[in-house]
Amino acid sequence: MALSAHRPRTALRTAAVAFSAALVLAACSSGSGNGGGRPADSASSGAGKAGSGTRVTVTETEYALKLSRSSFTPGTYTFVSDNAGRTTHALSIDGPGVEDARTKNIQGGQEATLTVTLKKGDYDLYCPVDGHKQLGMQEHIQVG
Repeated sequence: MALSAHRPRTALRTAAVAFSAALVLAACSSGSGNGGGRPADSASSGAGKAGSGTRVTVTETEYALKLSRSSFTPGTYTFVSDNAGRTTHALSIDGPGVEDARTKNIQGGQEATLTVTLKKGDYDLYCPVDGHKQLGMQEHIQVG
């Protein structure tokens, strides 16, 4: 009788260990899909699905933003914030229909994405980390 009482517990423990191992393996193998092992973050504002818009790279350094394009028409855009600097940065966008859309804070060498739908009008792109906007990390774009 004692032998049969131990078998279900042993089987339950084995199943729990196997399930835990599967969870750890799944967590370790799921990537951000950006190919470089860099963490990605996505947020959306408007009708755009994360990652579904026209790609625009925003290179962030101390203390400037450089966009990969200068002309914008209304539509959905995925802004890829690439921190090429040494300090923590992020990307925030404000304009018609887009208010305080932002990425998470990212360290040097990391990327984060932000997908937004831009309407006709003026937008401000800037680093929301304390004091960075005032140091020059801002760009103004016109969508038309």
